[in-house]
Amino acid sequence: MTIAFVLVAGVSAGVLAGGSYLLLRQARYDASLHAAAADARYRLVLSGQFLPLTEPRRAELLTSFESSGRHVVLVDGDTWPSHPAYAPPLDTRLRTTVAAGQLGYERPTGRAELLVVGGRIPGSTAELYVVTGEAGIAADLDQLRTALTAGWVSVVLLAAAVGHTLARRTLEPVGRAGRAARAITEGLLATRLPVRGRDEFSAWAVAFNEMAEALESRIADLHRARDRERRFTADVAHELRTPVTALVAAASLLRDHLDHLPGDARRAGELLVGDVVRLRRLVEDLMEISRLDAGQEVVTVTDVDAPALLRAIVRDRGWRGRVEVDADPVRVRTDPRRLERVLGNLVANAVQHGGGAIRARVVRAGDRVLFDVDDEGPGIPAAHLPRLFDRFHKVDPARSDGGSGLGLAIARENARLLGGRLTVHSAPGDGTRFRLDLPDHRDPELDAEVDADGEGTVPGKATVPAEPRVFGAPSDGGAG
Repeated sequence: MTIAFVLVAGVSAGVLAGGSYLLLRQARYDASLHAAAADARYRLVLSGQFLPLTEPRRAELLTSFESSGRHVVLVDGDTWPSHPAYAPPLDTRLRTTVAAGQLGYERPTGRAELLVVGGRIPGSTAELYVVTGEAGIAADLDQLRTALTAGWVSVVLLAAAVGHTLARRTLEPVGRAGRAARAITEGLLATRLPVRGRDEFSAWAVAFNEMAEALESRIADLHRARDRERRFTADVAHELRTPVTALVAAASLLRDHLDHLPGDARRAGELLVGDVVRLRRLVEDLMEISRLDAGQEVVTVTDVDAPALLRAIVRDRGWRGRVEVDADPVRVRTDPRRLERVLGNLVANAVQHGGGAIRARVVRAGDRVLFDVDDEGPGIPAAHLPRLFDRFHKVDPARSDGGSGLGLAIARENARLLGGRLTVHSAPGDGTRFRLDLPDHRDPELDAEVDADGEGTVPGKATVPAEPRVFGAPSDGGAG
C-alpha cells in the first residue's frame, strides 16, 4: 500500500511538474524571441541611416549599437562584431534565410544563453544580426526546475508517510487477526480480538470472536467427553478386575477337569474357558490404557539388545515357525518392557490379521532405530488407515478373532512414551508394514539418574515427549 501511494503520487506529481516546466520554458523562450524579433526589425531600420557602409560609417554603426547596450554582428563581405564576447558562429541555415530577405533566428549550439536574430539591412546586401542574452531566462528556469524537483520530492515523501500511516491503520487489524489465529492454533483458545467502532474490521472481529468462543466451547465439551470416557473405562476395568480374577480361577479349575466331562458339557466348558481368557485379556488391556491415560506410567531406561528382544518375543509366544526375524546387531537405550509391549502387539496383529510370510526386522538409521513388521496379508483399505490406531477400531467389525481392539492403541501410547513414532503402510492386495521409529536416547538428565546397574526410572511423560500420531508410507515401501 505504501509503495502504491508513492508510485501514484510520484508519477502524478512528476508528470504535472514536468509538464508545467516545459510549458513555462516554452512560453518564456517564445516571449524572448518575439521581443528580440521586434527589436531586430527596429535595429535594421536604424541601420539604414548608415548607408552606404563605408569603413567609418560601419565603425560608427557598431559603436552606436554597442553604446546603446545592443550587441550586433555586421556581415558585409566580412564579419564585424560590435563586441568580441558576443560573436557566435552563424549557422548556414540562418545565413541562407537572411540572404533571402527574411528575418531569421537561432540559438547557437554551445551558447544556449544567446539568441541571434538577423535580417538584411533595407537597401543593402549587408546583414545585421542582433545578439540578445538569455542568461536571465536560463537562471529563472534553473530555479524553477530546482523548486519543482524539491516539490516533487516533498510530495513523494508525504505520500510515503501518508501511505505508511494508512497501511498501518488498515493492516493492523489484519495483523492482529493473524496473530490471534496463530495463538488459537497453538492452543490459546481464550484469545479474542478487540472490537473498536462499527466498520468492516469490527464486524470481522465480532465474527472471529464468536467463532473462537464456539471453538473453545466445542473443544471443552470434547475434553469433558474424553475425560468421562476415560473415567468410565478406568471404572469398568477396576470393577471387573475382582470378578474376572475369580472367573479366571474357576475357569482354570474347570480346564483341569475338561477331560472328565461328557461331550456336550466338555464343548461348553471349552467355550467358557476361552471366553474367560479373552475377558481377562480385555480387562488387562483396559487397565493398561487407563494407566496410560492417567499418566501414571514410568519409563525405565536401560541398554537393550534389540534383536535378542525381538527373537525372545517370537520364541516365547510360539511364533517361531510363523515369524522370520531379520535383525542387525543393534543396541538401543530405552525401556525394554514397553518396547516388548509395542513389538509384541505389532507382531500379534500381523499373526492374527495378516497372512503369508511375516517378517520382523530391526536396523539402525543414524541416531534412530527402525523396527519393521511386514506381512503378506490382504492389506488394509485406505479409508481405515487414519483410524487404525484408535481404540476399539476394527477393519472388519463382523470378524470375531478374540482381539480387544486395543492392541494397536496400546502400542501407539507406549511408542509415544518412548519418544518413538508408529506408522503404517498398507494397500489392499499388497500386505501391510508397521514401522516403529525409535530414538536411541542419550539424554544427560537420564544419564544422571542411572544407578549403579545402569538403569534409571523417571516419569514417562516428563522424560520422553509424546509425538503426534503419524500415518504414512515408509520411504522404502512395504509389504502391504
